[in-house]
Amino acid sequence: MTAPTSRLLTLLSLLQTRRDWPGPLLADRLEVSHRTVRRDVDRLREMGYRIQATMGPDGGYRLDAGSELPPLLFDDDQAVALAVALQAAPALGVGIEEASLRALATIRQVMHSRLRHRLDALAFTALPAAPGDAALDPVSPVVLTAISAAVRARDVLRFDYASRTAKADAGAPPPRRVEPHHLVTVRGRWYLIAWDLDRDDWRLYRADRITPRTPTGPHFAPRDIPGGDVAIYLAARFKGSDAVDRWPCHGKVILHLPASDVLPFAGDGVVEDLGPDRCSLEVGAWSWVALAASLGRFDTDIEVVRPPELAHAFGVLAARNAATAEKSDHPTR
Repeated sequence: MTAPTSRLLTLLSLLQTRRDWPGPLLADRLEVSHRTVRRDVDRLREMGYRIQATMGPDGGYRLDAGSELPPLLFDDDQAVALAVALQAAPALGVGIEEASLRALATIRQVMHSRLRHRLDALAFTALPAAPGDAALDPVSPVVLTAISAAVRARDVLRFDYASRTAKADAGAPPPRRVEPHHLVTVRGRWYLIAWDLDRDDWRLYRADRITPRTPTGPHFAPRDIPGGDVAIYLAARFKGSDAVDRWPCHGKVILHLPASDVLPFAGDGVVEDLGPDRCSLEVGAWSWVALAASLGRFDTDIEVVRPPELAHAFGVLAARNAATAEKSDHPTR
């Protein structure tokens, strides 16, 4: 059986998740007697919660909306969820930035001091997501809180990292030692931006692969993030660059298509109209071969203007495509 205070918190959480709760079902979920449930309901009523009861063999309880806000009860996971939702609200782009901050401040005032400290420890940067982005890999609230606390305290963070390139027979690698600078959520994932003390360089870590170690290390003086801005740094890393928000491979071609046909599919490229059936396109990618491959989607004749590396990449891509076609004509049995 759980402690009375913890049981009250669980009971209130259950009542908030659905409109009607049969008494026997509540007793079963709380692993107590129906009499204990009635007693706990009376305690919640004394605290200001309006709970209606129905009689009979199928009788139960309902939490009604009240005109006044009783003391709020949150368990640890709910506190973390609340902090994440309200702090991420500005990234939604629907004009509720000020309202979400005021809501967070209001709720913080009526929280228990222990949960208030936990909520204050969770600070992060939320960047706007692209349409269709969704959460890809869930991260434990314990991990998010540990990372955020280290960022806030400016403490060196030690953690094990499940690297995608680690070899199974290589043994467990030593823990990473980093100066954590920003916890960021973008594109459905959580990232830690940190200065790696062993590699003497900036690194971007996926939070779902991090297992923090305790205790944390000594305090550190924060460094300036490359580019001077979290959003700029992340945009550069996603493009394969270290600091500058531009693709490392950038070229210009002439497409035998009207500019109006190319513009909707040019992404961040620059299109110039050269006549009824010709246009130029300046665009980038993370590699020359990737850039050549991406230009193939326009399904037209292409002339490379610059640089020579892009022309060579078309040759590499042609050779690979020819090899693929050859294998398809003569499949291995």
